[in-house]
Amino acid sequence: MATGDAYDFSPGAQIPVAGGAGQTAATQALASAAYRDGPVEELLKANSDWAKSEVKKPLISLFEPNLGEAFARAVQTRMLGGGRKPLIQSFGLEPQVIVEHCLAASRIRKERDTRLTLIMAVCGLLFLPGVLLWLGAFQLRRSLAGAQNKRAGALGTTLLVALAAVVVLFMVKAPLNGLLGIYLRAMVIAPLVGGYWAKIICERTAKDLRERWTGLLDGGGVPAKIPEAVPSTPGQSAAETLRQSLAKLSAEQQSNLVFYAGPKGILGMGTRWGSWQLAEDLVPLEPGKDINPFRSWDIARAVHDQLKLLERTPINAGGLPQPHVEHWVVSPIGEGAGAVSRPGGSDAASYQIRGAKLQDICDKQHFGSGDRHYLGVQFVLWDGQLVINLLINVTVLHKTLRIEVTGHALGPTHAVFNGRPKSRTKTFKKGLKFWETYTRTLPVVEPREVVRLAARAPLTWYPPLLEYWGGKLVLPEPFGLRHAWADKPWRHRFMADDALRAATPVLRVVHEATLRVLAEHGVDTTRFASRAGNLSGTVQDPTPRQADVYNA
Repeated sequence: MATGDAYDFSPGAQIPVAGGAGQTAATQALASAAYRDGPVEELLKANSDWAKSEVKKPLISLFEPNLGEAFARAVQTRMLGGGRKPLIQSFGLEPQVIVEHCLAASRIRKERDTRLTLIMAVCGLLFLPGVLLWLGAFQLRRSLAGAQNKRAGALGTTLLVALAAVVVLFMVKAPLNGLLGIYLRAMVIAPLVGGYWAKIICERTAKDLRERWTGLLDGGGVPAKIPEAVPSTPGQSAAETLRQSLAKLSAEQQSNLVFYAGPKGILGMGTRWGSWQLAEDLVPLEPGKDINPFRSWDIARAVHDQLKLLERTPINAGGLPQPHVEHWVVSPIGEGAGAVSRPGGSDAASYQIRGAKLQDICDKQHFGSGDRHYLGVQFVLWDGQLVINLLINVTVLHKTLRIEVTGHALGPTHAVFNGRPKSRTKTFKKGLKFWETYTRTLPVVEPREVVRLAARAPLTWYPPLLEYWGGKLVLPEPFGLRHAWADKPWRHRFMADDALRAATPVLRVVHEATLRVLAEHGVDTTRFASRAGNLSGTVQDPTPRQADVYNA
């Protein structure tokens, strides 16, 4: 896909949210995180074996972000920010859709913060001493409540109640009269009035965010509206830059360059769980005659054509879905590498390695340093929750032809992303019938949450300062949306079965195409056929292994 052909951002365009066929559930689960509330530490539960995110602790806890705020900010900064590093492909996902939802969620919060900033300006700047007094009390209570000792939280509540009592007493008994007395009393009341207005605004926004959160998990068509990505005039450079960044993100997703990180496997595809090798000498079919010359690319191309027909079956009994067959270039990096690099030059626009360069890698780079060529067949199943990759590598060393098939599987996104919003409820005892209870649904936004949002609102106009005081989510590197929060498929019985079953037909198709090419070029295929028959039996071993871990 070319960079300029990703989407048509004509005026009035609405960004589509529906993913490609079979890729909507995982995409929408991750996109829903942008609309969530709750503590950002919940996201750490989703850390995978491939990548681990972190949370930078706040200097002032009153300014700390919640999960949705931190996720949306971190993702859009990492994937759209200027001078960003290359990304790892997110197979089974549509990263652009997720980023668009992060932008849409940030836009909704920005509209809320604009109103809260206005309230803070009217009720805060004019009555600044009173606002600082109330904010100091809430910060003290928040700090004490966050301690390990639960009594500290009760102490904070007691201090807040005591402060309220002192304020009431001051308003009634204060000896001051005139304008100064009126101001001092208003200084205490104005923040409470502003807090009531802020509560209404926060409640309305929270309901909107939760509806979008639920709608995405239900599979509904929740639109990600980002009009700032649609240039309305030629002079809107920011909108044009955002549009190009989104298109670049979509193009980078189509790159055929992947990275092997040692025991972590191929980033974005997972570790190897199985490996099958067919290796025999190239012997002429007729003694005294030479083998007709051929290249590794000839076998790879024949296997490619045969893999395209995997979905066909001789009987009407279901079968495999349409596979995605791709020529991958695998580049080795260290297990703890903090970044990756992609090729430049004429191919930089589409992030593709094609043509003569791809064939040279396939034909010549079989030994020693450098990138390697793998022919891959990919199945995206379970609405994008399971990604199966089977990679085929063809090498020739001296007279030995080796055909290696390796299986990689990436499991579902972590269960954290499937959590739904919970209503706040409280159970009370009835007055006379004290043995009976009743439950009341509380407002979505707690008072302390209103205070947090109102305190953060003026600082949202300069995010670096807000992140310095309030902390932020630190994404793992090298970063990719899919592998960062992916679980292993082996805990899910049917997913594990699908991964294991896909290996057998792929292996047999690879062997069939290879034997045909060898026969056409005058190679004795007797030993190859015998070895292929043995592998057809061993591939049915139902146990996944750690093929990327070499035990001494």
